[in-house]
Amino acid sequence: MPLSANTTDVLVVGAGPVGLTAAGQLRRHGLTVRVIDRLPARLPYAKAVGIQPRTLEIWDRMGLIRTVLDAAVPMRGQLLYVDGAEQPRVDLELPDEVPYRFAALPQYETERILEEYLARFGTRIERETELVGFGQDEDGVTARVVASSGPGPREEEVRCRYLVGCDGAHSVVRKGLGLAFEGGAFPEEYMLGDVEVDWDLPHGYGVRSMHRDAEGAVDDVLVCIPLPGRGRYRMSMMVPPRMSTAGQGAGQAGDGVAHGLEGGRGPSLADIQTVLDRLSPQPVTASALRWSSVFRISHRIVDRYGEGRVFVAGDAAHIHPPTGAQGMNTGIQDAYNLAWKLALAVEGAAGPGLLASYDAERRPVGEEVVGRTVRHAAEGVQADPADPETLMMREAQLLVGYRGSPIVGGSTAGGDGPQPGDRAPDCGGLTGPVAAWPLRLYDLLRDRGHVLLMYGTGVEDEGFEELALAAHGLSEGRVETCAVLAKPGEVGEAGGLAAVYYDTRGEFARGYRAEAPTAFLVRPDGYLGAVLRPPTAEALGECLAGVLRHRGPGAVRT
Repeated sequence: MPLSANTTDVLVVGAGPVGLTAAGQLRRHGLTVRVIDRLPARLPYAKAVGIQPRTLEIWDRMGLIRTVLDAAVPMRGQLLYVDGAEQPRVDLELPDEVPYRFAALPQYETERILEEYLARFGTRIERETELVGFGQDEDGVTARVVASSGPGPREEEVRCRYLVGCDGAHSVVRKGLGLAFEGGAFPEEYMLGDVEVDWDLPHGYGVRSMHRDAEGAVDDVLVCIPLPGRGRYRMSMMVPPRMSTAGQGAGQAGDGVAHGLEGGRGPSLADIQTVLDRLSPQPVTASALRWSSVFRISHRIVDRYGEGRVFVAGDAAHIHPPTGAQGMNTGIQDAYNLAWKLALAVEGAAGPGLLASYDAERRPVGEEVVGRTVRHAAEGVQADPADPETLMMREAQLLVGYRGSPIVGGSTAGGDGPQPGDRAPDCGGLTGPVAAWPLRLYDLLRDRGHVLLMYGTGVEDEGFEELALAAHGLSEGRVETCAVLAKPGEVGEAGGLAAVYYDTRGEFARGYRAEAPTAFLVRPDGYLGAVLRPPTAEALGECLAGVLRHRGPGAVRT
């Protein structure tokens, strides 16, 4: 592709949490990126507020977890009330080996943190700029964008290698690709409000209060999610009849998709107080209304997550009820899955099926999330047949995995521990010849690409030096290596090894069901690409063949 001033590796459309995640990861991998967004600034709304533990693990690997933890508040559980009667509370409990718990953070804060992360790489959002059309060919994508800031609209033609649409439920990119977006809409309308209340309910707990009619159906509901600040919550409730526009096409941006916030109308503080008077578990006064809106909910998913050099992620690919705070978190994982694959493709190092694996891995996840949130919206999370621990792990998005993916290995896996395609679990207690204080495994994986973890009793005894050198050669340096030894011992010249650590508390062996010798290939997105028992160069080469292709001296960026 010929280069010019308006050429970039990737054009990202949309600067919400999903688009910013994609752009930040692409820049971290060294690609040139432009990010455009039609809005003049971040919206000051606490729309998506729930942060799942898996998202916190992603942010840890990106190197921005400390900033997030400083800004977020804990989500400890939910208090339930039906017809004024308190029900058993739901505590959001996870196994001890999971490093992060549930949290709440207003969406505008999430966007601020991700925007500042992107700025570290010298990339800023091009505001008041929108995509109006695009076409693609064998070598790239030609996009037409219009900037409306300044004295008048300015149209520009942008040539990019890949285009990623993170532009929401009414996505221009999705429409331009002609993707099907099948599903339906819920008839109910809801109000959102960001307010403070003076009740003395337990800190860190959400509130769900419902009223049932004579037939047992829910006809009134109040949901409150804690936000940073004293007594501050984002509240949602049904729209009263006098405010309803149901049947009038409200919320549909000319595409029949009734989803998201509606401009121009929202509940007053008095409207919210009226609902609190009916449903609050104790007498309470609402104050300090920061913003409010009305929103509609649809459930839809695309028939494919991309075509050629153009992809969609987040709400552009899937929309559904906000039950369980799955939407934004699922979109962030879309972006995280796609970014490392695009980076390899731009380098000319991607295996022949790598980009196609984005749809193969993420669309089944989107389908499951849409189906589950629709069921939970109709029947409640409590109606889920899963046992409580499985339910919590799934809501935390810690059970998302890619077993059976065309780019993960499996022929040498065996055992009953984590399998190829599973999330790589964290563990603690890792020390080393220099690291006297114990480290977490995620400390070793942070800000890295592919990492081959080799577990055994000794570097020389297990042939780890040869395997490390083979990994370096097979991947042209793209796979880093690390030995985790069952116990401290003498470590001589480590050859191609990047580091050696000791499993001093046995946590790695327990968490990974590791029996020496074993090697675990951890992908850039924190999932296992292969589990090798025994770890041989031949088996590693077979697993890498679907991800990487060997580049000759004349290889170019594609």
